[in-house]
Amino acid sequence: MFEFKLPSLGADMDEGKLLEWLVRPGDKVKKGQVVAIVDTSKAAVDVEIWQDGTVHALLAEPGTKMPVGTVMATLLEAGEAPPAKPARRKGAKAVPSAVPAGEGPVAAPAPAQAAAPAAAGRLRVSPVARKRAEALGVDLAALSGSGPGGAVTLDDVERAAASARPPTAVAAVTPIAAAERRAETRRAIAAAMSRSKREIPHYYLFDAVPMARAQDWLTGANEGRPITERLLMAVLQLKAVALALQKYPELNGFYRDGQFVAGQGIHVGVAISLRQGGLIAPALHDVDEKPLDALMRELTDLVRRTRAGSLRSSEMSDPTVTVTNLGEQGVEAVAGVIYPPQVALVGFGRIAPRPWVRDDSGELCVMPAATASLAADHRVSDGHRGALFLAELRELLQRPEEL
Repeated sequence: MFEFKLPSLGADMDEGKLLEWLVRPGDKVKKGQVVAIVDTSKAAVDVEIWQDGTVHALLAEPGTKMPVGTVMATLLEAGEAPPAKPARRKGAKAVPSAVPAGEGPVAAPAPAQAAAPAAAGRLRVSPVARKRAEALGVDLAALSGSGPGGAVTLDDVERAAASARPPTAVAAVTPIAAAERRAETRRAIAAAMSRSKREIPHYYLFDAVPMARAQDWLTGANEGRPITERLLMAVLQLKAVALALQKYPELNGFYRDGQFVAGQGIHVGVAISLRQGGLIAPALHDVDEKPLDALMRELTDLVRRTRAGSLRSSEMSDPTVTVTNLGEQGVEAVAGVIYPPQVALVGFGRIAPRPWVRDDSGELCVMPAATASLAADHRVSDGHRGALFLAELRELLQRPEEL
């Protein structure tokens, strides 16, 4: 038997609130399957199981707040017989179930409609939208989703609530709830970033990167493509960061228990702004191994799902490094704060024309360039290695056709 514990879904998460179980005792689950929805300070997240098994007992009830690491459920491994009595965490109250304690999978009596497989019968609703609909009394079954795959999003729920209630009533509820959510998010960010600056000895490096070749290549690559399939400069930058990390792996991983732990893969956390305020940095997995077209599709999908409140727990817990790009906001350079337990953060500023001396001819010209920055943990790496990483990043962006 193994325990399913509430995972950490970001550096700023100390506790979470269980919103919903998507399984019940007796259900067989596969690694990567979403089994619960948990509300963090920033978003409601689909939480995945990390190994195959059979659900034995659910030890937390929906609505319960619990610290990270709390045992939420117990599961039987393949071929394991259930014990005489289900293991129960001291002081915890098991979730009521139609499956008697100690017995194998038993179908719970339910209406025929509810008994349909989840994939076919479960309404696609983002977790945060489901929570908001309950608070506003919105009937989800009556909504048409505008999110990915037709999922009902928070905006869909808010629009439905606004059309169903007098304007004054909506004004009395929605701004207050939004303000409370923003305040909660800011408190969580403040706690995580204070911890980062208090515990991590940051060092910062900056490098001006010429971007003319990358811009020219991108223009040619996008020629003839529909707008929805065009590549963005952000994708070239993400891929270049990932390839540079192959040479400097000490910047890709975590500092835990007094030592560096290398990341198992290069999973880049992408800083994404939320409509309600704050930032979240879910992961794009194995960025170094994927072609640019695939990364562009995955990035577009990740941004859309992040803002719709439909992320998976692996996207929150897996980033091995973070990249933030504030160029679109007109920022020249970024001196970022590392997301613990990560050990590095890479930033990009805006691409702007600058006076430049060409390396090959010494000619003075005007060159589009951007400032790339590195914030790194001095317990793991030093300025020499960090400088070599930025130099490698700069050179990779001079050969965009190889990315």
